[in-house]
Amino acid sequence: MHHPAVPAPLMAFAGSPIDRADHIRVDDNALAGLMDWRAKVLVMDGLLPGVDDMGGLVWGSLADVPPDAELVFLGLMDGNACFAPVPTEGAEGPAYAMPRAWQIMQQLAPADLAIYGGARSLVDWHARHRFCARCGAGTKLVKGGWQRHCDNCGADHFPRTDPVTIMLVEHEDRLLLGRQPRFPPKMYSALAGFVEPGETIEEAVAREIHEEAGVRVRDVRYIASQPWPFPSQLMIGCTSVADDPTLNIDTTELEDARWFTRAELEEARAAGEAGTDLLYFPRPFAIAHHLIAWWLDK
Repeated sequence: MHHPAVPAPLMAFAGSPIDRADHIRVDDNALAGLMDWRAKVLVMDGLLPGVDDMGGLVWGSLADVPPDAELVFLGLMDGNACFAPVPTEGAEGPAYAMPRAWQIMQQLAPADLAIYGGARSLVDWHARHRFCARCGAGTKLVKGGWQRHCDNCGADHFPRTDPVTIMLVEHEDRLLLGRQPRFPPKMYSALAGFVEPGETIEEAVAREIHEEAGVRVRDVRYIASQPWPFPSQLMIGCTSVADDPTLNIDTTELEDARWFTRAELEEARAAGEAGTDLLYFPRPFAIAHHLIAWWLDK
Protein backbone atom coordinates (compact mmCIF):
# COMPACT_ATOMS: atom_id res chain seq x y z
CA MET A 1 0.00 0.00 0.00
CA HIS A 2 1.24 3.51 -0.81
CA HIS A 3 1.37 5.88 2.13
CA PRO A 4 1.60 9.61 1.43
CA ALA A 5 4.66 11.54 2.53
CA VAL A 6 4.46 13.85 5.50
CA PRO A 7 3.23 17.26 4.25
CA ALA A 8 6.20 19.64 4.19
CA PRO A 9 4.41 22.56 5.95
CA LEU A 10 4.19 20.40 9.08
CA MET A 11 7.97 20.54 9.36
CA ALA A 12 9.67 23.23 11.39
CA PHE A 13 11.65 25.64 9.17
CA ALA A 14 9.56 24.75 6.10
CA GLY A 15 6.80 26.80 4.47
CA SER A 16 8.36 30.26 4.27
CA PRO A 17 5.95 32.94 2.95
CA ILE A 18 8.83 34.79 1.26
CA ASP A 19 9.04 34.73 -2.55
CA ARG A 20 12.73 34.12 -3.23
CA ALA A 21 12.46 36.25 -6.42
CA ASP A 22 15.47 34.84 -8.24
CA HIS A 23 14.86 37.22 -11.16
CA ILE A 24 15.65 40.14 -8.85
CA ARG A 25 18.77 38.57 -7.36
CA VAL A 26 20.47 38.56 -10.75
CA ASP A 27 19.38 42.13 -11.67
CA ASP A 28 21.45 44.71 -9.80
CA ASN A 29 19.26 47.58 -10.98
CA ALA A 30 16.04 45.87 -9.89
CA LEU A 31 17.54 45.06 -6.51
CA ALA A 32 18.77 48.61 -6.01
CA GLY A 33 15.29 49.88 -6.87
CA LEU A 34 13.82 47.90 -3.97
CA MET A 35 16.21 49.31 -1.39
CA ASP A 36 14.04 52.15 -0.18
CA TRP A 37 11.96 53.10 2.89
CA ARG A 38 9.58 50.19 2.26
CA ALA A 39 12.32 47.54 2.50
CA LYS A 40 12.30 45.36 5.61
CA VAL A 41 15.40 44.23 7.46
CA LEU A 42 15.24 41.30 9.87
CA VAL A 43 16.46 42.43 13.27
CA MET A 44 19.12 40.04 14.50
CA ASP A 45 21.55 39.82 17.38
CA GLY A 46 24.34 37.90 15.73
CA LEU A 47 22.57 34.74 14.60
CA LEU A 48 19.61 35.12 16.97
CA PRO A 49 16.47 36.88 15.77
CA GLY A 50 14.78 39.75 17.52
CA VAL A 51 11.45 38.63 18.98
CA ASP A 52 8.61 40.96 20.01
CA ASP A 53 6.25 40.70 22.99
CA MET A 54 3.89 38.55 20.93
CA GLY A 55 6.63 36.06 20.03
CA GLY A 56 7.00 37.24 16.43
CA LEU A 57 10.01 38.29 14.38
CA VAL A 58 11.02 41.94 14.56
CA TRP A 59 11.60 43.84 11.30
CA GLY A 60 13.43 47.14 10.96
CA SER A 61 14.32 49.32 7.99
CA LEU A 62 17.44 50.08 5.98
CA ALA A 63 17.90 53.17 8.12
CA ASP A 64 18.70 50.87 11.06
CA VAL A 65 21.61 49.23 9.25
CA PRO A 66 25.21 50.55 9.32
CA PRO A 67 26.28 51.72 5.84
CA ASP A 68 29.11 49.16 5.64
CA ALA A 69 26.96 46.18 6.64
CA GLU A 70 26.50 43.27 4.25
CA LEU A 71 22.84 42.56 3.54
CA VAL A 72 21.37 39.39 2.09
CA PHE A 73 18.24 39.70 -0.04
CA LEU A 74 15.81 37.09 1.27
CA GLY A 75 13.09 37.84 -1.28
CA LEU A 76 9.72 39.56 -1.42
CA MET A 77 6.92 39.45 1.12
CA ASP A 78 3.70 41.44 0.71
CA GLY A 79 5.38 43.29 -2.12
CA ASN A 80 8.28 44.49 0.02
CA ALA A 81 11.92 43.47 -0.24
CA CYS A 82 13.22 41.58 2.80
CA PHE A 83 16.84 41.55 3.89
CA ALA A 84 18.94 40.05 6.69
CA PRO A 85 22.29 41.40 7.98
CA VAL A 86 25.45 39.30 7.94
CA PRO A 87 26.94 39.06 11.47
CA THR A 88 30.58 39.67 12.22
CA GLU A 89 31.06 36.02 13.19
CA GLY A 90 29.49 32.73 12.19
CA ALA A 91 28.17 30.00 14.44
CA GLU A 92 30.45 28.45 17.04
CA GLY A 93 29.78 25.01 18.42
CA PRO A 94 26.99 22.53 17.64
CA ALA A 95 23.27 23.28 17.62
CA TYR A 96 22.61 21.66 20.99
CA ALA A 97 24.96 24.20 22.64
CA MET A 98 22.54 27.04 21.84
CA PRO A 99 19.84 27.06 24.54
CA ARG A 100 18.57 30.52 23.59
CA ALA A 101 18.11 29.39 19.98
CA TRP A 102 16.05 26.39 21.10
CA GLN A 103 13.89 28.63 23.26
CA ILE A 104 13.21 31.02 20.37
CA MET A 105 12.45 28.14 17.99
CA GLN A 106 9.57 27.08 20.21
CA GLN A 107 8.20 30.64 20.43
CA LEU A 108 8.00 31.50 16.75
CA ALA A 109 5.00 30.79 14.57
CA PRO A 110 5.67 28.35 11.70
CA ALA A 111 5.99 31.07 9.04
CA ASP A 112 8.36 33.14 11.16
CA LEU A 113 10.41 30.07 12.02
CA ALA A 114 10.77 29.28 8.31
CA ILE A 115 11.87 32.84 7.54
CA TYR A 116 14.39 32.79 10.37
CA GLY A 117 15.75 29.38 9.43
CA GLY A 118 16.44 30.40 5.84
CA ALA A 119 17.97 33.72 6.87
CA ARG A 120 20.14 32.12 9.55
CA SER A 121 21.59 29.54 7.19
CA LEU A 122 22.41 32.18 4.61
CA VAL A 123 23.97 34.85 6.80
CA ASP A 124 25.94 32.27 8.79
CA TRP A 125 27.45 30.98 5.55
CA HIS A 126 28.49 34.50 4.56
CA ALA A 127 30.03 35.17 7.97
CA ARG A 128 32.17 32.03 7.64
CA HIS A 129 33.14 32.46 3.98
CA ARG A 130 34.58 35.95 3.68
CA PHE A 131 37.76 34.62 2.11
CA CYS A 132 38.25 32.71 -1.12
CA ALA A 133 38.77 28.97 -0.73
CA ARG A 134 40.85 29.01 -3.92
CA CYS A 135 43.36 31.82 -3.32
CA GLY A 136 42.66 33.16 0.18
CA ALA A 137 41.78 36.69 -0.90
CA GLY A 138 38.76 38.52 0.48
CA THR A 139 35.46 37.96 -1.30
CA LYS A 140 32.46 40.21 -1.81
CA LEU A 141 28.73 39.55 -1.62
CA VAL A 142 27.03 39.54 -5.04
CA LYS A 143 23.63 38.58 -6.50
CA GLY A 144 21.80 39.80 -3.44
CA GLY A 145 23.80 37.50 -1.18
CA TRP A 146 23.26 34.27 -3.06
CA GLN A 147 26.87 34.24 -4.20
CA ARG A 148 30.30 35.53 -3.18
CA HIS A 149 32.89 36.57 -5.75
CA CYS A 150 36.66 36.81 -5.55
CA ASP A 151 38.05 39.69 -7.60
CA ASN A 152 41.58 38.36 -7.15
CA CYS A 153 41.19 35.01 -8.92
CA GLY A 154 37.68 35.23 -10.33
CA ALA A 155 36.27 32.32 -8.32
CA ASP A 156 32.60 32.27 -7.41
CA HIS A 157 31.32 30.65 -4.21
CA PHE A 158 27.75 29.65 -3.47
CA PRO A 159 25.85 28.98 -0.23
CA ARG A 160 25.86 25.27 0.50
CA THR A 161 23.35 22.86 1.92
CA ASP A 162 24.59 19.56 3.30
CA PRO A 163 22.34 16.51 2.71
CA VAL A 164 21.74 14.35 5.78
CA THR A 165 19.74 11.14 5.80
CA ILE A 166 17.57 10.44 8.84
CA MET A 167 15.88 7.08 8.80
CA LEU A 168 13.50 4.67 10.39
CA VAL A 169 14.37 0.97 10.49
CA GLU A 170 11.46 -1.45 10.80
CA HIS A 171 11.52 -5.09 11.89
CA GLU A 172 8.36 -7.04 12.74
CA ASP A 173 6.34 -4.00 13.81
CA ARG A 174 9.17 -2.46 15.81
CA LEU A 175 11.36 0.57 15.12
CA LEU A 176 15.08 0.95 15.73
CA LEU A 177 15.98 4.21 17.48
CA GLY A 178 19.25 5.37 18.98
CA ARG A 179 20.59 7.98 21.36
CA GLN A 180 23.75 10.06 21.48
CA PRO A 181 25.45 10.94 24.78
CA ARG A 182 24.33 14.58 24.48
CA PHE A 183 20.63 13.59 24.43
CA PRO A 184 18.53 14.17 27.55
CA PRO A 185 17.84 10.97 29.54
CA LYS A 186 15.34 8.62 27.85
CA MET A 187 15.49 10.57 24.56
CA TYR A 188 15.83 8.30 21.53
CA SER A 189 15.57 9.34 17.91
CA ALA A 190 15.95 8.09 14.35
CA LEU A 191 19.49 7.33 13.21
CA ALA A 192 21.03 9.94 10.94
CA GLY A 193 24.19 10.71 9.00
CA PHE A 194 25.65 12.83 6.21
CA VAL A 195 25.44 11.71 2.60
CA GLU A 196 29.02 11.20 1.44
CA PRO A 197 30.46 12.05 -2.00
CA GLY A 198 29.70 9.42 -4.61
CA GLU A 199 26.70 7.75 -3.00
CA THR A 200 22.94 7.86 -3.44
CA ILE A 201 20.48 8.63 -0.68
CA GLU A 202 19.58 4.94 -0.51
CA GLU A 203 23.23 3.95 -0.20
CA ALA A 204 23.79 6.54 2.53
CA VAL A 205 20.83 5.22 4.52
CA ALA A 206 22.07 1.63 4.32
CA ARG A 207 25.67 2.58 5.12
CA GLU A 208 24.85 4.77 8.12
CA ILE A 209 22.53 2.20 9.70
CA HIS A 210 25.10 -0.55 9.29
CA GLU A 211 27.94 1.64 10.59
CA GLU A 212 26.06 2.86 13.65
CA ALA A 213 23.96 -0.17 14.59
CA GLY A 214 25.37 -3.11 12.63
CA VAL A 215 22.03 -3.73 10.89
CA ARG A 216 21.60 -4.43 7.16
CA VAL A 217 18.49 -2.87 5.57
CA ARG A 218 16.55 -3.07 2.34
CA ASP A 219 13.59 -1.34 0.67
CA VAL A 220 14.75 2.20 1.44
CA ARG A 221 12.02 4.75 0.66
CA TYR A 222 11.88 8.51 0.89
CA ILE A 223 9.21 9.94 3.22
CA ALA A 224 9.77 13.67 3.80
CA SER A 225 12.46 16.34 4.19
CA GLN A 226 13.24 19.27 6.46
CA PRO A 227 15.62 22.22 6.16
CA TRP A 228 17.72 22.45 9.31
CA PRO A 229 19.69 25.69 9.80
CA PHE A 230 22.38 24.45 12.22
CA PRO A 231 24.31 25.41 10.21
CA SER A 232 22.63 24.49 6.90
CA GLN A 233 21.43 20.96 6.28
CA LEU A 234 18.64 19.25 4.40
CA MET A 235 17.32 16.36 6.49
CA ILE A 236 16.13 13.63 4.11
CA GLY A 237 13.69 11.39 5.94
CA CYS A 238 13.51 7.76 4.84
CA THR A 239 12.21 4.41 6.00
CA SER A 240 13.79 0.97 5.57
CA VAL A 241 13.32 -2.68 6.54
CA ALA A 242 15.68 -5.02 8.40
CA ASP A 243 15.51 -8.81 8.18
CA ASP A 244 17.94 -9.48 11.04
CA PRO A 245 17.44 -7.35 14.19
CA THR A 246 20.81 -8.22 15.76
CA LEU A 247 22.56 -5.01 16.90
CA ASN A 248 26.27 -4.22 16.89
CA ILE A 249 26.39 -0.64 18.16
CA ASP A 250 29.26 1.69 17.31
CA THR A 251 29.70 3.39 20.67
CA THR A 252 31.77 6.18 19.13
CA GLU A 253 28.58 7.24 17.34
CA LEU A 254 25.80 6.10 19.66
CA GLU A 255 25.45 5.67 23.39
CA ASP A 256 22.67 3.15 22.87
CA ALA A 257 20.24 1.80 20.28
CA ARG A 258 17.27 -0.48 20.74
CA TRP A 259 14.09 -1.73 19.15
CA PHE A 260 10.83 -0.13 20.32
CA THR A 261 7.44 -1.76 19.91
CA ARG A 262 4.47 0.07 18.46
CA ALA A 263 2.80 0.07 21.88
CA GLU A 264 5.87 1.64 23.53
CA LEU A 265 6.02 4.38 20.92
CA GLU A 266 2.28 5.06 21.09
CA GLU A 267 2.49 5.39 24.87
CA ALA A 268 5.41 7.82 24.61
CA ARG A 269 3.62 9.93 22.00
CA ALA A 270 0.50 10.11 24.17
CA ALA A 271 2.60 11.14 27.18
CA GLY A 272 3.93 14.21 25.35
CA GLU A 273 6.62 16.19 27.14
CA ALA A 274 6.17 14.13 30.30
CA GLY A 275 7.45 11.02 28.52
CA THR A 276 7.19 7.50 29.89
CA ASP A 277 9.50 5.56 32.18
CA LEU A 278 11.14 4.26 29.02
CA LEU A 279 11.10 7.01 26.41
CA TYR A 280 10.63 10.65 25.48
CA PHE A 281 9.03 11.06 22.06
CA PRO A 282 11.09 13.39 19.81
CA ARG A 283 9.87 16.99 19.88
CA PRO A 284 7.57 18.28 17.10
CA PHE A 285 10.19 20.64 15.61
CA ALA A 286 12.35 17.61 14.71
CA ILE A 287 11.66 15.58 11.57
CA ALA A 288 12.14 12.41 13.64
CA HIS A 289 8.88 13.24 15.43
CA HIS A 290 6.99 13.31 12.14
CA LEU A 291 8.66 10.20 10.74
CA ILE A 292 7.77 8.12 13.80
CA ALA A 293 4.24 9.57 13.86
CA TRP A 294 3.87 8.70 10.16
CA TRP A 295 4.91 5.11 10.89
CA LEU A 296 2.50 4.82 13.83
CA ASP A 297 -0.41 6.20 11.82
CA LYS A 298 0.08 4.34 8.56
